[in-house]
Amino acid sequence: MTEDTVTEVREEEEPTPAQPQSLEEQLQEAKAQAAEYLDGWQRARAEFANYKKRIEAEREEWTRLANGALIYQLLPILDDFQRAENTLPDNLRRLTWVDGVLLIMRKFQAILTAAGLETIQAQGQPFDPQFHEAVLYETVSDPALENQVLEELQTGYMLGGKVLRPTLVKVGKSE
Repeated sequence: MTEDTVTEVREEEEPTPAQPQSLEEQLQEAKAQAAEYLDGWQRARAEFANYKKRIEAEREEWTRLANGALIYQLLPILDDFQRAENTLPDNLRRLTWVDGVLLIMRKFQAILTAAGLETIQAQGQPFDPQFHEAVLYETVSDPALENQVLEELQTGYMLGGKVLRPTLVKVGKSE
């Protein structure tokens, strides 16, 4: 080998200053790209978690609405049971089959209560159009009875903190 050949080989083996800079740039680019991918993955993960929460909330809302619709349709049956109990003659109250029907009514009420149904208390309360629907007015001489619920004509109910059916009431009105 001649000296020129050895010099050429050594020059090829020695790294040029441009190569390390190029490798460092490539490393920085790879790190930047990895950070970008990580950020995108984290955003996608957060969006998916939010999507799951939103879907679950919508499912609960649909269930609540469906339950409310069903319970609303069952309220006339509860009203009929209550009217039957209120108009039951005393001589029939002691019969065992009447006790059985009243037990069915209490079980029905317990099921509805467990589903979240609440009775709106109206008797003697100030009239509140959010909870009461005035169907009759009675003239009263006592100013304390003005705008007060004098009589509850049909029980009102709430479900989940919202009025399912307002209470039908008679309200006192001044002369």
